[in-house]
Amino acid sequence: MIIPTLAEASTIAGAVTSAGRAFPGCEVVVADGGSDDGTDRVAAAAGATVVHAPGTKAAAMNRAAALATGDALVFLHADTRLPSGAAEAVSDALAGGAGIGCFRVRFDRPRPLLERLISVRSTLFGVAYGDQALFVSADAFVRCGGFRPIPIMEDFDLVRRLRRQGGLAVLPAAVTTSGRRHRQSGRARTLVRIWLIQLLYLLRVPPERLAWLYPPVR
Repeated sequence: MIIPTLAEASTIAGAVTSAGRAFPGCEVVVADGGSDDGTDRVAAAAGATVVHAPGTKAAAMNRAAALATGDALVFLHADTRLPSGAAEAVSDALAGGAGIGCFRVRFDRPRPLLERLISVRSTLFGVAYGDQALFVSADAFVRCGGFRPIPIMEDFDLVRRLRRQGGLAVLPAAVTTSGRRHRQSGRARTLVRIWLIQLLYLLRVPPERLAWLYPPVR
């Protein structure tokens, strides 16, 4: 289990606990990008191994993945919680030949229409992002070169590359993730921003020029 963090002291303990409940006995590696709020200390106290990896989130996750020893890698956001039965579902999906997989999404403050749209986006169009708790076999992750060292869209890019090798498995169970970005910036503005970034990325606009469109949540 790999959890990238940056100033997540208020959420990281819950993420580590969620990982342990959903994947009993799993190895949890927190890849911290340089938090100044004690995130690393809270994560360690919760039982995680902490890797200090300043720089892009992609580079931090790659560094943590290189230290992980399991056969499968699950990338979990600090504000996302896994459902019960996740370990068996992930194992079955990877054993069935999935190139990469994800969960459906439920928000901490329910947004039924948005949740359904995300589900359709993943099942019909093969698009998934990090807040859906991406999972992949460790061997496949290494073979594809891991996350590209880009400042944004690293999750979208990884899914595009790995789904060509076995498809995207969308599990029926849902993770529960925070809607704090929608609350901070507004739901409509957030969705338009995400769609615009994806369109510009597909039009080959360099990710370095897109990063300002997706500021961190505060």
